[in-house]
Amino acid sequence: MKHSGILLIIALLLNFFATAQQSPEKGINYIETQTYTEEENAEILKLYENLRVADVSDGMDMVGLPNTGLVDPAIHPDWVDRNDLSHIIRGIAVTARYVPTQKPDRPKPDEDFAAWEGHFYSTYSNEAFAEVIQKGSVIVLDDVEDKDIGSIGSNNILSWVKAGAVGVVTDAGSRDTDEVAIQKVPLYLRKKGRGIRPGRNELESVNRPVVIGGVLVCPGDVVVADGDGVIVVPRKVAKEVAENAQAVLEKDKAGRRNLYKSLGLPMDQTVK
Repeated sequence: MKHSGILLIIALLLNFFATAQQSPEKGINYIETQTYTEEENAEILKLYENLRVADVSDGMDMVGLPNTGLVDPAIHPDWVDRNDLSHIIRGIAVTARYVPTQKPDRPKPDEDFAAWEGHFYSTYSNEAFAEVIQKGSVIVLDDVEDKDIGSIGSNNILSWVKAGAVGVVTDAGSRDTDEVAIQKVPLYLRKKGRGIRPGRNELESVNRPVVIGGVLVCPGDVVVADGDGVIVVPRKVAKEVAENAQAVLEKDKAGRRNLYKSLGLPMDQTVK
């Protein structure tokens, strides 16, 4: 007992000194960011094939996390494709947080607008998260919902897709939404946004925990989104949730197949 007490004191002292070395003046991150390989992500996403938000929600209930991960329904799909369901997202979160800027919102009187805009984009409101996009990533942007900002547009969203992203979720806005729909890039947002980022927001962090629609999203979490909305699955329970959700889906499909047959309905992709 005496020996274990000494070990406890040593552990507490080590923790104190480790914390003391992190100066509050420089900021402290209390939630660690986990990293995963593309192969690890692909293995998890394989378990989520064909799962719906409703199935995943049931799976969360079964692991003891009811009402956890369900994003505010105000964050909705920008467009919906009822034919091939291409608006659905199943991917791994890459997070970024934009905050309101305290920088001047316009160039100086003698400064060229294009030069000011370019400098603001590159220095304060860039897209550093694009560097960590992998195949199967979902870009999750915690942005400034109170301002009319279109941080996402038809151009940059395609560049993220080219890098491997399967969709975007934001608690704020996007511009060019007509073109985004034509391009069929899955996008879930709170509202339309029109303004450019310079003079309105700046990038605060990349791949740190963010809050979207009242839900904590950590890098590496699983994000599923469809016509019912968005749900976020903590990575530590992602495998168990998926296994439970798959059982729910298969039972539902079997029941609906029988109903389709009795009603003489042609089998569609949701019951096959």
